[in-house]
Amino acid sequence: MRSETKAPPPGANIASRRILRLSLGTALSMAFSQIIDWPMSFIAAVFTMFILAVPLPAPTFKSGIKFVLALVIPAYASMLLLPFLEYARWAGILLIILALFGSFYYSARGGSPVMGMFMTMGTTMIVTVGSVSSEVLLSVVNGIGAGALAGISFVYIAHALLPDPQSEPGVASGGAKRAPPPVPSLVSARRNAFRSLAVVLPLVIIFLYSSASAGYVVVMIKVASMGQQANADVSRAMGRTQLESTLWGGIAAIVAWQVMSIWPSLLMFCLLLGLAGLLFGPRIFQGPGMHPKASMWSYAFLTMIIVLTPAVMDSQGGSDAGAAFYTRLMLFVAIAVYGTVSVAVFDAFWPQCGSEEAALRDS
Repeated sequence: MRSETKAPPPGANIASRRILRLSLGTALSMAFSQIIDWPMSFIAAVFTMFILAVPLPAPTFKSGIKFVLALVIPAYASMLLLPFLEYARWAGILLIILALFGSFYYSARGGSPVMGMFMTMGTTMIVTVGSVSSEVLLSVVNGIGAGALAGISFVYIAHALLPDPQSEPGVASGGAKRAPPPVPSLVSARRNAFRSLAVVLPLVIIFLYSSASAGYVVVMIKVASMGQQANADVSRAMGRTQLESTLWGGIAAIVAWQVMSIWPSLLMFCLLLGLAGLLFGPRIFQGPGMHPKASMWSYAFLTMIIVLTPAVMDSQGGSDAGAAFYTRLMLFVAIAVYGTVSVAVFDAFWPQCGSEEAALRDS
């Protein structure tokens, strides 16, 4: 009796290719950033991971420049806020509010969530450093720019090493244009943008007035991602996904940190990131599209990177990296709990219409 081989489901090949690309591209980008050892060099890996975590075709030169500019322009533009933050603090805060709302509204109206995330990151990271030192600010801005260029370079490299397979029967190719999702209503977009602003702004203000703001640049990446999660998720799901992404990302970071304590080396660090990409990847990509909980798992991967990488960099300098690692992790948990509570309070005072919530869930 001849045995029959069961054919893989449609889209399995392209999903597997994207998972491998996410793992390899993030690991290579992190290895490069650690070898070069630029200020804020780990931004390259964050940039690479975030772009490879969405089912996009190989970016063109034009789209790559757009991704870089989405992160770099808000960062450099934030330097114009320094005179206001120094001599007219409330005017500077008002401009920060407008910049943050603009980035959230862009995503809420159907803009690219990756572009929205980068615009928010560029604003939140810089304003928390500008009140400390203009020299530190310039160093951080230049580090962000260099990291963004390196990050998009490894996106190109990952696509060159692992290109999308030829289109399968019944599966659209990576470059095929899909029907655009329905544009959210103006009322719904404004509400979601205000909700993200309500979540992020208090934390930005706290770190803006903190004398140790320069030490919280990594934390502001988490804050920016939390604002985008509040923008994208429906009200009931946001609190759960925020906590779950922090929980799973924190667990992955703890496991990796313990393994690193046995064999502290750059090779082991990059292998662990690659392994994490292989574990998170099947929960991000599914078939030709995304997993239903792709957003949560991609933010979990992001949490692992931004918790683990600064601790690895601290250990190279001989500081108490272990204590700093767990302190940073507890701060991330506290931020996630705050985000959940703040969204619940916002929704209690400004509930979303049932029809709009159903439309968002269906989309």
